[in-house]
This record gives sequence, C-alpha cells and structure tokens, in this order.
Amino acid sequence: MTRHPRTRPDGAPADRPPRRRRLRRSLLVSTLVLLLALGGGSAWALDRFVIDHVEIADVQAYEAEQNGTSTSTAEDDEADAAADATVTGTTYESDDASISISTVVTGSGDDQVTYYVADVTLSDATVLRSAFANNQFGTNITETTSQIAEDNDAVFAINGDYYGFRDTGIVIRNGVVYRDEGAREGLAFYTDGHVEVYDETTTTADALVADGVWNTLSFGPALVADGEVVDGIEDVEVDTNVGNHSIQGEQPRTAVGVVDDNHLVFVVVDGRSPGYSAGVDMTGLAEIMQSLGATTAYNIDGGGSSTMYFDGSLVNDPLGKGTERGTSDILYIGG
Repeated sequence: MTRHPRTRPDGAPADRPPRRRRLRRSLLVSTLVLLLALGGGSAWALDRFVIDHVEIADVQAYEAEQNGTSTSTAEDDEADAAADATVTGTTYESDDASISISTVVTGSGDDQVTYYVADVTLSDATVLRSAFANNQFGTNITETTSQIAEDNDAVFAINGDYYGFRDTGIVIRNGVVYRDEGAREGLAFYTDGHVEVYDETTTTADALVADGVWNTLSFGPALVADGEVVDGIEDVEVDTNVGNHSIQGEQPRTAVGVVDDNHLVFVVVDGRSPGYSAGVDMTGLAEIMQSLGATTAYNIDGGGSSTMYFDGSLVNDPLGKGTERGTSDILYIGG
C-alpha cells in the first residue's frame, strides 16, 4: 500500500521532538499549580486525575499470553494483510477490510456542522482491534489518537471510550478482560460480527468473553435502537466527576453505528468552531447515525477527544487548531 511520509499532525517532521509531549508536561505543571493552590484535597485530586497508574506495563505481551499467541505471529498477520492492501484517496481495500471516508457539511454560518463518516466492512469481526496509550493499561495514561494509531500500524482509527478517566465499567479488548466493574450501558462487539448494547450491571466480563465478545466500550448512551432514536438521551450522565457532570449540548462527538453484521459506520463530528462546525447534541448525533442506516448506534467519548485518523493523517480537526488531545485508547484497523 502507499503510505505518506511520517509527519506529525502539526506538519512538522517526525524526527523533531514531539510538541504533544511538551504540551502535556506544560498542562501537568499548570494542573499541579492549580491543585496545590486549592489546598485541601489536592493530593487526592492529583492521584485521581493526573498521576499515571499503570496496572499492565506491556499490553501486547499480556494479550499474547492470555490468547495463547505470540506477538510476532500477530505482527506477521498484519504485515501479510498490508501487502495486499491499497489506499486510493479516501478509500482502503484489503482482504480484511473495506473503508470509505466521506465528509458531510450541513447548515451554514454559526449553525454549520461538519462531520466525517467512515463506512467499514470487515471480513472478520476481529479485524477491528483496540489499543491503549503507551501500550499500557491503567488510569490517566494518555497519548494522541494519531500516536497510538502509528504505534500499532493502523490505517484507520478513532478515539475510544477514554476508559482511563474512570475506574468503572467492563473493559474487554481484543478478547482479553482488563476490568470487570459494571456500571453503565455498554457496547459489545462479538466475534461473529454482531454488535449489541447491554447493561453492564447484569453480567460479568468473563461471561461476555465466554459468549464470544471481542471488544467492549463503556460510555454511552445508546443513540439508536432497532433503527429508532432512543428516548431521553439528552438527560444521560455518563460520569459524575468534577468538570464532567454531563454530555449535553452541542459538542464534538464520536459514535459507532451498526448497519449489519461486520458492517459498521464510525462518525466524528467537529465542534466548538462557529462558522466551521458548531457540533451537535445527542439527538442530532442519533439522527446522523439513523440517516446512515445504523440500526444500532452508541455514543463514545467526545469533546476534544473526538478524532478520526486515516492513512497516516488526521481526517478531522479535533480542537479547531489541527492538534489533538490525549486519550487512553483507540479502535483501529491495521494497515
């Protein structure tokens, strides 16, 4: 396949010290100063929201051990797939996956909305994989979507559910259980190609794996069920942490939709940029997914995290500045 020269999202050469690391250090210092100034509770807040907590230091090795495979075998399989793959503009074709990227602009002026659609057909459900920032599992560990994608030779990626912001939820990735703390409405991808919304509090991670679950996402809410927009989605609260009480209003968004078994649509909506893209509320996002033929659709982490990556480059403009915010995980298709 044809690949672009390695450059960072800001256009700088890949061999220049990454600006994202400098920005992250600067943000960390600013956060430390603010929390210390607030006094009481600052140590707790630093531990909860800022300091990395690594539970598994080498995820690839851990998954290979759990699945009874070797990392070299997985890498060889990806290399074989890449050898038969081609990229033409905004499309990708291989024996494993077909991907088509499109841009949609609606409205005008301050009401204009710009969003990006990836129509994806998989030969096998396990072609859609997950990866963690820094190849580590834990809380507060972040990298940009693009960097995680590059580290895993992805041809396509979107941000995940930012599992590392919280310590609850069922986290199953690439057939391996990482967390079993049911708390909310989740999304389960099965190895037979079907995808369904489920209640995390009524099952366990081990039971899901036994039933054939390959990946889960823990965010929400469900947007579309049986082809219809779900009632009450504007009132859902995913988390109750400081600064993250709700996900209402017009915001940047990321969503996963199911058209049929092994036929998915991924949507990223840019926002907070009047005149380019105002963002959408939950109902607006559900209507987009419905218009694309999704019979099931599910909201995942949005805001500044909303990112789509394809063939070595950003597709959207996550922060309205051509830069990205760090996240804890991605969904991707290897190239």
